Amino acid sequence: MTMPADQTQIEVPFTLNGSEIVVRVEPSERLLDTLRYHLAMTGTKEGCGEGECGACTVNMNGLPVNSCLVPTYQARGAEIETIESVQHGSVHPLHSTGATQCGACTPGVVMSAMWLLKNRDKLDTHTVRELMAGNLCRCTGYDGIVNGVESALGLGSDE
Repeated sequence: MTMPADQTQIEVPFTLNGSEIVVRVEPSERLLDTLRYHLAMTGTKEGCGEGECGACTVNMNGLPVNSCLVPTYQARGAEIETIESVQHGSVHPLHSTGATQCGACTPGVVMSAMWLLKNRDKLDTHTVRELMAGNLCRCTGYDGIVNGVESALGLGSDE
């Protein structure tokens, strides 16, 4: 005898982009799938599904995480920010420097950059390069992205 699907689902309350919500999901469902398919947060992309590319980066309790590696149940009580929460124009230097091109990596790059912007007083050029290394880009490589983030942070490339 099989159980009906709704009896195997769990309720997970969390804050999404400032709004408190509750979702019903399968216990093993990834946060990435919950965001995209249950909550229509399609700005969060799946690139590799293995936590290597950073396209699925969201900020969870203030820290960037690969949502493809996080089971939704781990978001219980958390604050989740997706690319949809970013104010238009708040990362303008990324665009004005040509840091992003095709858009596949852009949501993850922006979410990582937003964390860096919030923690700018603790950063130098080396740290920016190290922290942005988790975001893969097939179009530009890393120099454009790192230069754009450094510009947004007011850092020079000579540090």
